[in-house]
Amino acid sequence: MSFEIISPASLHRIMKEEEGEYALIDVREQGVHSEGHPFFAVPLPLSHLELKAPRLLPRRSVQIYILDQGPELPLAERAAAKLAELGYDRITLVEGGVVGWHDAGLELFTGVNVPSKAFGEFVEEACGTPHVTASDLAKRQASGEDIIILDSRPFPEFHRMSIPSGIDMPGAELVHRVYETVLDEKTQIVVNCAGRTRSIIGAQSLINAGIKNPVSALKDGTMGWYLADLDLAHREDAVAPLPGPEALAKSRKAAQEVAKRFGVKQIGLEELQALKDEATDRSLYILDVRGEDEYRTGHLPGASHAPGGQLVQATDEYVAVRNSRLVLADDDAVRAIMTASWLVQMNWPEVYVLTLPTAEKTEQGSAPAVDIPRAQTLSPYELDAVLSSGEPVAVIDLATSLEYRGGHVPGAYWAIRSRLAEDHIFIPAAGLIILTSPDGELAHLTTSEMAALRPDAIVRVLEGGTDAWAAASLAMESGDTRLLSKPEDVWYKPYDTNDKEAVRRRMEAYLTWEVGLVQQVERDGLARFRLF
Repeated sequence: MSFEIISPASLHRIMKEEEGEYALIDVREQGVHSEGHPFFAVPLPLSHLELKAPRLLPRRSVQIYILDQGPELPLAERAAAKLAELGYDRITLVEGGVVGWHDAGLELFTGVNVPSKAFGEFVEEACGTPHVTASDLAKRQASGEDIIILDSRPFPEFHRMSIPSGIDMPGAELVHRVYETVLDEKTQIVVNCAGRTRSIIGAQSLINAGIKNPVSALKDGTMGWYLADLDLAHREDAVAPLPGPEALAKSRKAAQEVAKRFGVKQIGLEELQALKDEATDRSLYILDVRGEDEYRTGHLPGASHAPGGQLVQATDEYVAVRNSRLVLADDDAVRAIMTASWLVQMNWPEVYVLTLPTAEKTEQGSAPAVDIPRAQTLSPYELDAVLSSGEPVAVIDLATSLEYRGGHVPGAYWAIRSRLAEDHIFIPAAGLIILTSPDGELAHLTTSEMAALRPDAIVRVLEGGTDAWAAASLAMESGDTRLLSKPEDVWYKPYDTNDKEAVRRRMEAYLTWEVGLVQQVERDGLARFRLF
């Protein structure tokens, strides 16, 4: 099977023109992607391609450009073949991959979620978003000033580490919940995240919504707090309450003013159906920006979950097609409007807000699973019995390296799916190979590949994956105990290590990188933010 090829210079010109839809997908692992990629490249690793492509690339006829490392580590043709099998029919390979992009003298960006994080820096610069340093905040708290700290991250991040006395109020929830949480207009509000982007966007959201309280962003977030040698809190569970009727009325009024100011378009079900009718010609994403529990309880059929704050912070994790149509679904439009107001300023051409009637929330649970072939399975208890028998068996865990580190089946090896062809030789001789992943889906997808690599072995999948093993209260092992592949599948946060000196170095480097994005984006010339 052969595919069209485009030169990096030609693709860069197309991207700069910003006309029509396209997706530039990076099929390397996210950790490798973070070492250098074009500005609008979206990570879609070959290892997870079949699972993630239908959500990230909803229209099968969209123009797709595939990027890999280059001639020494070719992945593009393998990815193109898989996409073609899934029904995508406009696939073009980027000549020379990332190496070719670099050799053409074009800009490469390190890190992840680069467009969103660059946007945050532009917002602070253009809007003059007030900020406070960690040291100053600590002194003001100690002196008894009336200050409330709102943490704009999702609860798992907040729970892991937070500013003492902080309250969790994720990005899009700030305007939605603030009037129920902050009752005195004289109380000073400080918004924080782990680093910079969500602190800036969160604080500016409250300012844009016209809240009367003094508002500022915590400079450099929890990292700045840590670098100031201040103690972080851990495993806190203070979550902002949902708004009551009076508070919600204030939030709705504020959000509607924001909608007018930033030209946020609001539609109903009839307009949504018209967009759906055109979805074969224009890519359409329906994104539910509410909390995960709300989404699982009931949502519009076909909508994906994309909490508003995270959608702004990491747009490339939810939307891969540039210039596509986005419909943000919400109960009362507050969270959707605030999220849309930022996407409009990020220069997204068509963003709509849908206030979803309760009667339309007919789908429950998570997004429908991708239809993949099912392999034969062993239950957790059956696998436990096999492991206890002493028979030669190899368990291969295909989770992320961070998930594997956190907990895995005792004795399990860890591997990256796309590298099994090279790394399976390190698996010890065994007549039975058991594949697992957190929910088992990736393991099912990998069974035929492993069977082809090890025809002498019986290959099975752990039923329900490692999550089911843990739910059965069976013993777990943690740490990087048996790595078959190099752990570069994900981007490691600065604090994903126990080495305190390394944590400091990596935090300092990260914060310097984030601030430096402004100048790099100007050199590259692809971003066209529309700051009001």
